[in-house]
Amino acid sequence: MAANTAEAGCVLLTATSATASALRPAATEATAIRLRTSCKLIAMVFAVMLSAMDANLLAWARAVKSRQRANACGTSSRIPPLWFFTDSLRTPDPLPAIAALPRGLAGIVLRHDGVAGRATLARQAARLAHARRLVLVIAGDARLAAAVGAGVHLREGRWPGVTRPRLRRGTLVTSSAHGRPALVRARRTGATLAFLSPTFATASHTDSRPLGPVRWAGLAQPAPLSVAALGGISGASVARLGRTCAAAAAITAMLP
Repeated sequence: MAANTAEAGCVLLTATSATASALRPAATEATAIRLRTSCKLIAMVFAVMLSAMDANLLAWARAVKSRQRANACGTSSRIPPLWFFTDSLRTPDPLPAIAALPRGLAGIVLRHDGVAGRATLARQAARLAHARRLVLVIAGDARLAAAVGAGVHLREGRWPGVTRPRLRRGTLVTSSAHGRPALVRARRTGATLAFLSPTFATASHTDSRPLGPVRWAGLAQPAPLSVAALGGISGASVARLGRTCAAAAAITAMLP
């Protein structure tokens, strides 16, 4: 690490000297180089972290993505097969986990409701998502979502407030759902993807009866929108859901 720091310092000194007469201030150029150097180091760290994720879950996600590409049509091809739900208690700082998500295969549902600095966190998450070709949706705040160029996540197919906000064309809308009424309502309110839960037993909802693969499929198959599984997700459990499952979402299963 000391060697890396020393090398970075030499680069900064060179940049400062070499751009003294340039149109762009030397300090700005030095900062840009420092950021690029930091990003490379971070990418190396998170490549190691990614290797610690559930290999079977990653393999499942790649297979789903491959089928999407082969049958690309409409908005379904835009839906990532893996989704990370942030949680202010279990992942108070979700940025490291977001940075470790597999490039081009994952989406983020940014919750962190009521947390101080949520707007700043949303901007940081949006920058990471853009850099890693991830999809970001903001829970319950269409204005913040629009400000950072993200999609919107609803609860049980309901928009917060009295009226539905006007969205930019192409804005992705997702929703949570715990039964058939919520799935129908989610579609009517503009959602493309619903997270149906709890699919399997999960530590986050110990008081809720899991749907299990049969009941989950019975709700998901006739649903008027794409349905993702949420709750108790792993490489082994998601394989029990068959091809009806458009995506899988979790908190801890997405952590390195």
